[in-house]
Amino acid sequence: MSDFVKLTKDDNVAVVTFNNPPVNALSAGVPEGIVKAVATANADAGVRAIVITGGGALFCAGADITEFAHSIAAGRDDSPEMHPYFKQLEDSVKPIVMAIHGSALGGGLELAMAGHYRVATADAVVGQPEVNLGIIPGAEGTQRLPRLAGLAKALQLCISGQLLKASEAAALGIIDRVVEGELLAGAVRFAREVPADTSGRKTSQARDRLGPAESFPDLLKAGKEQACKTRRNSLAALAVVDALEAAVTLPFDEGCKRERELFTKCFASDQAKALIHAFLAERGVSKIPGIPAQVSARVVRQAAIIGSGTMGSGIAMAFANAGIPVWLTDSDPAAIDRGMANIRKNYENSVKKGRFSPATMQERLDLIRPQPTWAGFEEADVILEAVFENIDLKKRIFGQIDKVAKPSCLVATNTSSLDIDELAQATSRPEAVIGLHFFSPANVMRLVEVVRGKLAGPETIVTAMALAKKLKKVGVLVGNNPGFVGNRMMFPYMREAQFLLEEGATPSQVDGALYNWGMAMGILAVDDMAGIDTAYKVNEANKHLRRPGVRVPLVLDQLYHMGRLGQKTGRGWFLYDDKRRSSPDPEVEALIEKTAREAGIPRRKIDDEEIIERCIYAMINEGARILEEGHALRAADIDTIYLTGYGFPAYRGGPMWYADKVGLQEVLNRIVQFHQQHGQLWTPAPLLERLVAEKKTFAALDAELSERGAHA
Repeated sequence: MSDFVKLTKDDNVAVVTFNNPPVNALSAGVPEGIVKAVATANADAGVRAIVITGGGALFCAGADITEFAHSIAAGRDDSPEMHPYFKQLEDSVKPIVMAIHGSALGGGLELAMAGHYRVATADAVVGQPEVNLGIIPGAEGTQRLPRLAGLAKALQLCISGQLLKASEAAALGIIDRVVEGELLAGAVRFAREVPADTSGRKTSQARDRLGPAESFPDLLKAGKEQACKTRRNSLAALAVVDALEAAVTLPFDEGCKRERELFTKCFASDQAKALIHAFLAERGVSKIPGIPAQVSARVVRQAAIIGSGTMGSGIAMAFANAGIPVWLTDSDPAAIDRGMANIRKNYENSVKKGRFSPATMQERLDLIRPQPTWAGFEEADVILEAVFENIDLKKRIFGQIDKVAKPSCLVATNTSSLDIDELAQATSRPEAVIGLHFFSPANVMRLVEVVRGKLAGPETIVTAMALAKKLKKVGVLVGNNPGFVGNRMMFPYMREAQFLLEEGATPSQVDGALYNWGMAMGILAVDDMAGIDTAYKVNEANKHLRRPGVRVPLVLDQLYHMGRLGQKTGRGWFLYDDKRRSSPDPEVEALIEKTAREAGIPRRKIDDEEIIERCIYAMINEGARILEEGHALRAADIDTIYLTGYGFPAYRGGPMWYADKVGLQEVLNRIVQFHQQHGQLWTPAPLLERLVAEKKTFAALDAELSERGAHA
């Protein structure tokens, strides 16, 4: 048939298998081969029905995202026009059964919906997640899905990008049968059962499942509201609603044409480029240059955590969720009880929300073993310290771990800013020590900064990265320096936000500008959520790093001494009600004005553009320093950290990608201006100056580093 497609027969059923690794993408040659095989089967009088399935581990996961990225970067749409091919499949005179295993995502589900029937294994998943890449389904997905599942469900699925288990898809009418046992045998049996007449099984002609026409306007309005609320500022989320509107208001062929127009517009957008960069950047963080390929990760079967506070209990849940038994201890027995109570409460909330069953909750609770002693720790494959940020306390604990842990044990700390090398020196095995900086709540947040000290061994690094993956986290390897990567970049971000307050902005204006720009939360709201006391203690710990005579923010320390600690006390930068909803506080605004006046800081009107530039460009400038110092392997790693841990808008690609998009020359020009206006803290990063001089980008620098690594 073609290099990608094989046609075989099982008695009176033709079996078409397409194979295009790694994801069975419908790239050139695949759809042509499929329709040719179907035509051959239709011409065979001995064939009653046709089964189409994917070779390898999955049916079809849509486009190869790497190829997609090249096309978008080049400004061309290489995706084939699938309408003619899918029409030929749907017009087959013999019934076509799509046999799905693994996943049928995006183009894969679109292909499946062009068949007359769909069967799937119980563990298969289907979905239209294109919105996650800043695009919409472009091969009839928005036109066929509502005809199978109804407009209301199609809106929800396409806006959210949610994936469905086979049983869920069957309940909606997307899948006709969940096959027990071997897929192909079950699909062939099913194909022998279905009627030979295909005329009533054409998805394009089905309208009975769309729902009542009088409900369409309200559903579409609600869809736009959902898109604006859950996909804030997303072009694709709104476009997919427009495409689904075409499905219920236009004939099928015209709806497909409208879908393609919307797809092409999204495909060419900066948001699509940014989101595809984000996708590939996250996949790339696991590539660690300089570690020999033969170094393998040690298996983690048992874990132990010291410290049962917010972080320790959250990390214990992360281990239990991954099926890893974990001991949880604390020097205070009451703290262990509080930690376990919080764990149980979190799990009970998940059960109430239908995320899993009471039985699953109990299974996970049974994996967490609270105890007042370190009994059994000698069997642990990883021992993780998660006590509060005090270097002397942590060093004492590391000395105790060193006496208990087996030789192969990974020794980890959850510190967010302390010196990993100093902690490692408290042991006789500095090569086995690693930082695992989880983010709160640790059972929810995806990011883990894996912090390597100077003496961390290759096996330690590989094991830590593999452990993060096993915990379903995004592990990003970073260097040991104050604040590591994420918090180090957040320090100037927070600094500039506070300076802007002193110079004339209000807390509501600063946070409003950042939120409207796309940040998940304003930085002052983040400060209130984490606790003003936390920021104060970090500032105190880092006082020795301050350069004499350099300006420092003046208000936060006063809030701390006033007992305004944020959400936990109901007062911080903002006021909070009993549901933790914020409102402006005139007392804080008056305090800011008084502080500025006493410090001789002139106040003026500040616009939102300056707020964004000073906050975001301060991060970018610090990110360039981190990259040059080697504390981040790639600019894309910095982007991944900010996208997965700090609420940076994914459709802007991360701070370093955003800098490339704005233009490094323009970013540098503004930094130079801020340097002239505000002094030493705005000294341009040498790497940024060099890239501008060489007319390069952070993305180009990453490509060079990757090329060097490939030839090392």
